[in-house]
Amino acid sequence: MLTTIAPASIWDLRRSAKRRLPRMLFDYVEGGAEDERTISENVAAFSKIKLLPHRLRDVSKRTTDVDLLGTRIAAPLVVGPTGLNGAIWPNGDTALATAAKRAGVPFALSTASNERLEAVAKVGGELWFQLYVVHRQLAERLVDRAANAGYAALVLTVDVPVNGKRERDLRNGFRIPFRYSARTILDALTHPRWTASLLMNGTPTLANLAADNATTLQAQNALLRREMDASFDWDDLARLRDLWPRRLLVKGVCNPEDIARCFAIGADAVVISNHGGRQLDDAVSSLEILPQVRHLGPVLIDGGVRRGSDIVKAVALGAKAVLLGRSVLYGLAASGEAGASKALSILFEEIDRTLALLGCPAASRLDESFIAATALLPATAQGCSDQPPGQ
Repeated sequence: MLTTIAPASIWDLRRSAKRRLPRMLFDYVEGGAEDERTISENVAAFSKIKLLPHRLRDVSKRTTDVDLLGTRIAAPLVVGPTGLNGAIWPNGDTALATAAKRAGVPFALSTASNERLEAVAKVGGELWFQLYVVHRQLAERLVDRAANAGYAALVLTVDVPVNGKRERDLRNGFRIPFRYSARTILDALTHPRWTASLLMNGTPTLANLAADNATTLQAQNALLRREMDASFDWDDLARLRDLWPRRLLVKGVCNPEDIARCFAIGADAVVISNHGGRQLDDAVSSLEILPQVRHLGPVLIDGGVRRGSDIVKAVALGAKAVLLGRSVLYGLAASGEAGASKALSILFEEIDRTLALLGCPAASRLDESFIAATALLPATAQGCSDQPPGQ
């Protein structure tokens, strides 16, 4: 009798996701801007950081939990905001929120989610809402709705004044609602599990923007094209700070001057991010900037995380937590909520194992003493494929 081998790594989940999704959808998850060098550099940045273990320390009992902005979470990670998850798996946003709640970590819901923010809020747990400012009045309504629904934090994304040139999506004609051609139909037919799911559940929509007034219809079209309000500036951020009553994070900032200004305006935290390499190619990686700005205030990072050891490195270098994107989406694409939970459990186990091998009994005690000094020096960029050896 044949037995199914459980995925041992995020890379295993990636392979399963690639088998299940049509190329158009997999390319949407996997792809980035232009030549996709930023995606590769995000991954390569972690490989350049070398760990420095301490020996003869009692690590018989270990804890991965940390304090994040006044809340105790089970590990220094957040399921980050990603759009169109319903195209990857039915009710994908709820599936991710449920997996995050079960794991004891925050989940950030995207403005571009396929389920209403009020519906996802019913899952419970530590919920954050990510805001794209497409239309000012609509943004204010979304902020009010998120506050009324009980979201604990607002994550303002500021790195999309225009859409990055995502050439995979352009070649595939990817958009919501889907455009069908002979090529995409053939692709769908060769991925029957995904196709059957789509037929049973219907084409996903931008549920948070669904309304019958012209302003919202215009905003839906703009969000689909990722055409945000390019005039949103520092004064607008200050007004949003006054409007939102809870924790405010600014995501998509990588310039130290900008990060300092975010804190001066009153942001509770900053997420150093190049949007997973999906906006500006050759943008600096979050990990490279982290040591320069960690003293300014609470900073989180995203981009390139594929291993629990990556998370350990980020925390040792000063990050309060990392936001996950593709790593957990591979799990969602492979088998829904169960796959997302598996992705998180793999990363949890790898964090715990890395702590033991480092001689560090708690994630909260990680610092630069666990990083080789040479790894802290500026390094020249080197190319790296966003795949493990042999892929």
